[in-house]
Amino acid sequence: MTVAELFGGELMNTLALIAIAVAALYFARAPMRGLIASMCRAIAQGLRFASQSLIDARTNLTARNREVLLAAGRDAAARMVEREFERFGDTVRRDLGQYPSLHQALAERATNLDNDYAESTATPPAPPGWAEAVEAVAAVPAKADPVLRQVLESIHGSFKDAADEASDDYRKDCRTRHKHLNDMAPSWREALKLLSEVKSRLETTNARAASVDQHMKKYEEISADTDRAAASLQSSALVQFFIAGLVLIVAAGGAVVNFHLIARPMSEMVGGNAYVGAFQMADIAALVIILVELSMGLFVMECLRITNLFPAVSALPDHVRQKLAITAFGLLFSLACVEAGLAYMRELLLQDELATAALLRGDGIAAGTSFLWITTAAQMGMGFILPFALTFVAIPLETFVHSLRAVLGWAAAGLLLTTSFMLRLLAQGFDEGAAVLAQLYDVVIFAPLWVEKRLTGAGDSEAKAAHRKTAPVGAKAMMQDVEERLAS
Repeated sequence: MTVAELFGGELMNTLALIAIAVAALYFARAPMRGLIASMCRAIAQGLRFASQSLIDARTNLTARNREVLLAAGRDAAARMVEREFERFGDTVRRDLGQYPSLHQALAERATNLDNDYAESTATPPAPPGWAEAVEAVAAVPAKADPVLRQVLESIHGSFKDAADEASDDYRKDCRTRHKHLNDMAPSWREALKLLSEVKSRLETTNARAASVDQHMKKYEEISADTDRAAASLQSSALVQFFIAGLVLIVAAGGAVVNFHLIARPMSEMVGGNAYVGAFQMADIAALVIILVELSMGLFVMECLRITNLFPAVSALPDHVRQKLAITAFGLLFSLACVEAGLAYMRELLLQDELATAALLRGDGIAAGTSFLWITTAAQMGMGFILPFALTFVAIPLETFVHSLRAVLGWAAAGLLLTTSFMLRLLAQGFDEGAAVLAQLYDVVIFAPLWVEKRLTGAGDSEAKAAHRKTAPVGAKAMMQDVEERLAS
């Protein structure tokens, strides 16, 4: 058997198998098309169901996020209202608590002013009692009697002396009134000063009351579950999340600096060759010290009620919280002193290494260490200050934790919406893919379909011809025959 005969036999076998497969596919055309349509429809319905489930889950998650956000905002607003009321009470006790004494001082100044004013009024001099005598003497006819003239001259002198005394008395009275008026000026100034103080205190109280009203309005708006309050809280949560994250990154940089400041001397204390897994024991010890400092700082903030990460600490009695705060601060201060000592030890180790390297090079002991105290003091200061600086990380940490819940909820809602859209798009693709797969199936069995179409077309032509032969002759029948011919 030659190669051509061998390959010819295999080709015939392959063509026969292909023909059998095409024939099988042709005879199974109707159920296969139904199977393809049913499978694509089932997959599309399953994808749509999954998409709708994700939409429902997103709706529930969005509602839950809104509830959590409003609850957190309501708690924060309640704390702000409580603190504003405390400040308002302190302002009232500080500014208006002395109002009775101010009122008494103003009343005394008003009484003094009233008395001085009453005493400064001009009192007209009383008419002299001898006016009638003067009229009687004036009625005496003028005579050149020496005795009468002497009497009249004596009366004239008495009148003149009386007039001088009356003028002196009037001048004294005017000076006294002017003195009282002059004494009124300090009382007026003191009264004006007291009134200005009362006005300033009332303005401070009114400003604090306006602040309380503003916070109360915000609390009422959040409690009413309005869309405006929810949008405001969402924007505020996003801003707080990014700001707190930025501050935490800065604090992490400070913690890294603190770690490298004490890691080297810790290797001399716990041994530089000790390992726990893949990490040195010195690095783990330095990290533990920093974490303990952060914990103590966090407890100090909690005991001072600056943060509220642990409700159990805030619920403790005041004397217990004070003792706990003093204990935590004492431990933090001790660890800060330990870090300062480790920083000093680090500088000594560095200088010893430099001196050893200089001796090995044959340069002798390096000189110029007069400014060594500057770097030593700087490192000790950093080792002492950084633990206290890291204490304030508790404030942005609380803000970050509270805002992280809302941000994760929004991210999850966005992910669910995106996934639902992709599933719905995929379901639409399966709906359209059923027709495409049916067309591809017909492409595979195109030969039997072509034969079927030709046979079906011939049978239809014979049936139409027989119908024309048996149909009655008439104008209407002729028109139908023409239309059928044109259509064919």
